[in-house]
Amino acid sequence: MASIWVGKRGTIRDYPGFNPSVDAEAIRKAIKGIGTDEKTLISILTERTNAQRQLIAKEYQAVCGKELKDDLKGDLSGHFKGLMVALVTPPAVFDAKQLKKSMKGTGTNEDALIEILTTRTSKQMQEIGHAYYTVYKKSLGDEISSETSGDFRKALLILANGRRDESLKVDEQLARKDAQILYNAGEKRWGTDEDAFTDILCLRSCPQLKLTFDEYRNISQKDIEDSIKGELSGHFEDLLLAIVRCARNTSAFLAERLYQALKGAGTDEFSLNRIMVSRSEIDLLDIRTEFKKLSGYSLYSAIKSDTSGDYETALLKICGGDD
Repeated sequence: MASIWVGKRGTIRDYPGFNPSVDAEAIRKAIKGIGTDEKTLISILTERTNAQRQLIAKEYQAVCGKELKDDLKGDLSGHFKGLMVALVTPPAVFDAKQLKKSMKGTGTNEDALIEILTTRTSKQMQEIGHAYYTVYKKSLGDEISSETSGDFRKALLILANGRRDESLKVDEQLARKDAQILYNAGEKRWGTDEDAFTDILCLRSCPQLKLTFDEYRNISQKDIEDSIKGELSGHFEDLLLAIVRCARNTSAFLAERLYQALKGAGTDEFSLNRIMVSRSEIDLLDIRTEFKKLSGYSLYSAIKSDTSGDYETALLKICGGDD
């Protein structure tokens, strides 16, 4: 059965001749004793798919009586530790933890919240919700409700419930109707009917939305992004713009996020690790292409100039090549 976390445009593929017990033993040797053999850890964990890493973790626990992620946490440090632990975490659990992190403590990291909820499929969101409850004994919806408010909260909850239509069929009549509703809800009236924007943008499939945006331009002579910027504000505006960009091209949206994470002084490792790990088996090849289009240089070279040491080595392996 094909995993919902695997696409055709990833940089990490199933490792041929995979043997989980051989890998688990090599990792055990790399961790035990004085000093850690980071090279071995990197070569195994960045060259196996997540499904294969889960089998290694299972073998490791059977042999060592300890969880691989706990031993990695105890043995490694800094951003490298974060990246290695992310690699051995099941995708839905990893996303659940990222969501928890973005809502923890004072202030919410809305950008991370928006990025995860707009780039995951409905099926993935349902798995993440399930994983969230399993790990934290709280529902993701309740956590979002207590950390956000207003129209932003309402839209996030629809996305978190995994209610977006996933069908690839498009309905031209519906696109025209929705475009007219959006036009009437914003440009055509004084004040904005936020609910109309929320319902259409959070529930329709991506191919359907693309068609709706084309129809919208015909009706209003404006791009939907410009209308959203003119009509809405704050995090709600950011969320709807993210939905529009993802409906048009998710890889381009994530390339832009990576560009922001790597540019200027300091690196946003939280975003960098999340995108590199979570898209490594889905569409990282396309993200690389879009990154180059956007910035004029390759993602590989950006990572190289912005990170160092084992952390850099591991990220470059996940990146999979220079464009």
